[in-house]
Amino acid sequence: MNNLKLQSLLNDKLSATQIKDYAPNGLQVEGVENIKKIVTGVTASQALIDEAIKQNADALLVHHGYFWKGEAEPIVGMKGRRIRALIKNDINLYGYHLPLDIHPELGNNVQLAQLLDIEIEGGLEGHAQSIALYGRLKAPLTGAEFALRIAQVLDREPLHIAPDHADKVIETVGWCTGGGQDYIQLAADQNLDAFISGEIAERTTFVAREQGIHYFSAGHHATERYGIKALGEWLAQEHGFEVTFVDIHNPV
Repeated sequence: MNNLKLQSLLNDKLSATQIKDYAPNGLQVEGVENIKKIVTGVTASQALIDEAIKQNADALLVHHGYFWKGEAEPIVGMKGRRIRALIKNDINLYGYHLPLDIHPELGNNVQLAQLLDIEIEGGLEGHAQSIALYGRLKAPLTGAEFALRIAQVLDREPLHIAPDHADKVIETVGWCTGGGQDYIQLAADQNLDAFISGEIAERTTFVAREQGIHYFSAGHHATERYGIKALGEWLAQEHGFEVTFVDIHNPV
């Protein structure tokens, strides 16, 4: 498929042009015109680029790409090395950030809910493009039991901040993959029993304790592996691409 046609296909699937974001969504670095083989991964690190080169990929499709608002513009140093490697090897780089977080079928939030047996009830912000969601566990769990489930599913032990009443059973849950820790206040305002995000801030601990809500920091990378993986599987199944998901270890 032509690289610009693939961009159009992905933009349509993810409604990318309808979502305001902190980085450009779509084709970020142009490479070879005809695309057959795609490598997917969470972040366009040098290690992931090297793996795409090793696999002779025509395209690299990621959740965290380049050209973020506020980042330095010169293409030098680490940024220069990454982009030179892509251009030298004729690899197209596609990045999709918020569109991949909130997509109702392939999104990181939806994929995480499926993995953790959470039935989605709606958007925590009260609209269709909510970056955070809320729902209900299919069966109630204690905080310790839910922490164990997260650890088993994500292969990473979460940081669990329990409320003062640590024996409070969890039935309702809010969540936002990645750096969505500050949505915990919305979850507390809506009287949810627990909130999950990828990252934690110093202030998050005290919100959880004082607002009486279980909090689980499950890892930015760990919570955002599954949207990009699902998107690649959709491209393979529906459009015949050869797609390989590469998980570059990241403990954060």
